[in-house]
Amino acid sequence: MIKNIVFDFGGVIVDIDRDKAVQAFIKLGLADADTRLDKYHQIGIFQELEEGKLSADEFRKQLGNLCGRSLTMEETKQAWLGFFNEVNLNKLDYILELRKSYHVYILSNTNPFVMSWACSPDFSSRKKPLNDYCDKLYLSYQVGHTKPAPEIFDYMVNDCNIIPSETLFVDDGASNIQIGKELGFETFQPKNGEDWREKMTVILKK
Repeated sequence: MIKNIVFDFGGVIVDIDRDKAVQAFIKLGLADADTRLDKYHQIGIFQELEEGKLSADEFRKQLGNLCGRSLTMEETKQAWLGFFNEVNLNKLDYILELRKSYHVYILSNTNPFVMSWACSPDFSSRKKPLNDYCDKLYLSYQVGHTKPAPEIFDYMVNDCNIIPSETLFVDDGASNIQIGKELGFETFQPKNGEDWREKMTVILKK
């Protein structure tokens, strides 16, 4: 029986537009942004930021070096926010309904720039931050690991004392879903941009 639901953030709760993000970083001066940015798993300083190995300010400085000019924190943040399309309020309302019957958690590969937006009233037109929609956030840059590393899953399981077999893990990344299955979670892999509410209702009724 499902008692807990773990959502990915980008690609599930909020749709991702990688091409828009690439253009935003090119505009900053990062000519090879297309080879550096990925929907699911970053490389180089982008990965180091999401693993918590670089602080937001250290990332800003190193990105500035790559761009050949100094960058402000706000410029850097806005480039990261290029990944995200407008927040779907229907999904947020659905998640609030789920919280009446389930523990809801968010497990995300992300960074301080994205979360400074998501965990603020600017997150959506509802003026409610992301943390109002879940019991707890598990964020890669705070935990020190990114999905699909099993360590980030183990950290969450131990911290919130959940049983994987009683937990539905929802993620749009195939490698993340694969490790979720191996660790004993029930899994659901919607596509980025999909309205997955009906499918999820069916899964939860089983």
